[in-house]
Amino acid sequence: MSRMRGCFTTLFAIFVSQLAFAGASHAESIADFYRGKTVRVFIGYGAGGNYDLYGRVATEFLGRHIPGNPTVIAVNMPGAGGFKAVDYLYRVAPQDGTHLGVVAQQLALTLLVDDKMGIDPRRFSYLGRLTSMVDVAVALPKSGLTSFADTRKREVTVGAGQSTSTSAIYARALNAYAGSKFKIVTGYSGTAEIQLAVERGEVDVNGGESLPAIIVQFPEWLQGKAVLLYQSGLKRYSMLPNTPTMSELSTGDEGRAVMSALAGTSEIGRSVLAPPGVPPERMAALRAAFAAMMKDPQFIATTEKRKLMIDGATGEQMDAVTRDTMKLPKATIDALRRVMQN
Repeated sequence: MSRMRGCFTTLFAIFVSQLAFAGASHAESIADFYRGKTVRVFIGYGAGGNYDLYGRVATEFLGRHIPGNPTVIAVNMPGAGGFKAVDYLYRVAPQDGTHLGVVAQQLALTLLVDDKMGIDPRRFSYLGRLTSMVDVAVALPKSGLTSFADTRKREVTVGAGQSTSTSAIYARALNAYAGSKFKIVTGYSGTAEIQLAVERGEVDVNGGESLPAIIVQFPEWLQGKAVLLYQSGLKRYSMLPNTPTMSELSTGDEGRAVMSALAGTSEIGRSVLAPPGVPPERMAALRAAFAAMMKDPQFIATTEKRKLMIDGATGEQMDAVTRDTMKLPKATIDALRRVMQN
């Protein structure tokens, strides 16, 4: 019996050592692949904007935590409302873990209502989320607006980039399901130009200013120096306890379903994803690197210094948001199509 026990102990020790060797070899193979390489992070918008700020802080720190410590660089690829980069990553980019993206948070919802693009968002895999992204509708006191209720009483102009921009979509949805009388004025290059238009009195409302941008550029708005009409999140954000969500403003079940779907894009926020086909072991390494980056004291100190709001989540959680979006019932999809493709 003691001899058998000794043999078993020896075999078990060999098995454990083989597992350890396999694990070490696996980690080394990932490091060997990335060592000396350049990882490109494609940002679907121009330099200086919110997507760019978060994309670049990720490129600054992510490579420190990927085995093999590759060089990581940001590449701006604006166009097609943020979907030029999406199309590139889906159809053209190498699927080996060296090409990543920071792209439109409404990726899944847009592709759900416009399946002609031939892109299945479920084939992308997220590394993780840097922050959720709550949008806020802002009016200055000189507009005469005191709350969302005023938008139900008279025509209110809201600035937007394209007819497919989030501020325009929000305004159409609220007109349809919350009784507002927004008149959408398009043609602005971005939220900065829209805000200048609000200050000049060209339009009454900036319908899609992000909360992180408010924290950095306009903190006085949170102290009552502006009128915050609504927020886009699924629930009231802790810093905006008195600002209603779009779902709260809706007057029926269909409207609440549409508003909740639109708000779900805020959950994706500013996330980093990989194209389809990245080998599972590299995807796992990239997700582990992202998680380590989010805990990196230098990353935390840098984002605090730059006043970047951080609200992290795992890649698996973001993948689940995408899957849930793609399961929306047909009636909700049809309603979304009416407000998103107007």
